Amino acid sequence: MSKVKVSIIIIILFHAVGLMGFLVPAFRPLFLQLVPFHLLLMLIVVMANHYRMSERFLLFVLFVFVTGIVAEWIGVHKHWIFGDYAYGKTLGTKVFDIPLMIGVNWFVLVYATGVSLQRSRMINKTARVLIGAGMLVVLDLLIEPVAIRFDYWHWANNVIPLKNYLSWFGLSAVFLVVFEQFKFKTQNMVAPILLLVQFVFFALLQWT
Repeated sequence: MSKVKVSIIIIILFHAVGLMGFLVPAFRPLFLQLVPFHLLLMLIVVMANHYRMSERFLLFVLFVFVTGIVAEWIGVHKHWIFGDYAYGKTLGTKVFDIPLMIGVNWFVLVYATGVSLQRSRMINKTARVLIGAGMLVVLDLLIEPVAIRFDYWHWANNVIPLKNYLSWFGLSAVFLVVFEQFKFKTQNMVAPILLLVQFVFFALLQWT
């Protein structure tokens, strides 16, 4: 069995098991503790499938990770980005109140979106960036109720401001512009499958 097929099976299997763990109250505390390890596994799967691993790719990973962490620090401590919110315990180890896994999550989602639009054969780069940023905002709409419910993060007065979605769009667009500038060779289907599974995973959690 090829590496791509094994990776896709891992993505689907771990999200399916995670979904069941979240929905069964007896298993929920354990599966919430496993969230950071799940994100790390998805990071490994995505990076293992990147065609032509290079210093340029690692630079992109580092850029998204660090920029994502910095943006979240400004968001949490200054409320200039996203709004007034704070992180709970589910995403694991924090540095200055920001979970390190949120930087991983930014990279995984942006990369998966960039590769998905890359494979779409859409010629216009601006359209790819804008559609990709829009896709990530839609995904955030699905994530937010789940995140609040399972202690990923919480909003002041339980109100999600419009600024959050505008900032998601803007930051996602910046990341996708940078993705385009790196001109990575067309990748396999692993990252797009992960993005699709993420949509399904959070949609099902929101509606159950």
